[in-house]
Amino acid sequence: MSSVTPSESAAGQLGAAALPIGVFHSGVGGLTVLRALREALPGESFVYLGDTARLPYGTKSPGTITRYALGAAGALVERGIKLLVVACNTVSAVAIDELQAALPGLPVVGVVEPGAQAAVLASGSGRIAVIGTESTIRGGAYTRAITALRPDAVVSGRACPLFVALAEEGWIEGPIPEAVAREYLTSLVADVDTLVLGCTHFPLLVGAIRRIVGPELAIVDSAATTAAAVASLLHLHGMLGPSAPPRCIMLATDGRERFARVGSGFLGLPLSAEAIEIVDL
Repeated sequence: MSSVTPSESAAGQLGAAALPIGVFHSGVGGLTVLRALREALPGESFVYLGDTARLPYGTKSPGTITRYALGAAGALVERGIKLLVVACNTVSAVAIDELQAALPGLPVVGVVEPGAQAAVLASGSGRIAVIGTESTIRGGAYTRAITALRPDAVVSGRACPLFVALAEEGWIEGPIPEAVAREYLTSLVADVDTLVLGCTHFPLLVGAIRRIVGPELAIVDSAATTAAAVASLLHLHGMLGPSAPPRCIMLATDGRERFARVGSGFLGLPLSAEAIEIVDL
């Protein structure tokens, strides 16, 4: 796969390196990935698109998810990007192949493969649990990715939709998230040594999750592993951004006020509603 975007191929590698990285999610959850990317790559610029008008993706059919993802990716490509990060586990699990086929000149990085690689490295026994949305768990993408790397692995999964609501409401500590985590996870992690957070909302709840699963269980955060994979890819192809001050453009398809309010907690920085551009897909 080429290391430059289709629109910038004639400009060459140096010109493409100055382009921003596109980051796509169905809503605000991918801001945890953007946060990790900005920490790992402080010299890079980003364009983030949250398809807030059509969320959640996690309960929709594969065909609908793919159609939405292709439209969002196209909108980011039109802005001029050098790499696309699919910061949504649901889209990465359902539509990553279609995105890569539709954008043959653009590197496309999802969150499933880096998460699977980190899980295999973290697990001694090969017994791994994955939590995510209904579509992510039902589609089995993590199981396929993990067993492709370690055929003897035993992978179990559970959809945890209430974690998404808790994260977006900011209820990330205290008895309510711990009670939900206990209900979801107690039996799931009884015989595993690694837990994959297969949804970008879930890192916000890692404190409550850790108190339920105990200190010994390895917890894999796909946001951090994806950021490391992107940094490695850019370095490999000589595509790291220039030293000019980086910029970060925020796009949403609806609800800039809610995007700013909820997204501030995911990004770890205050967001202004006025700075969020509403786009129509």
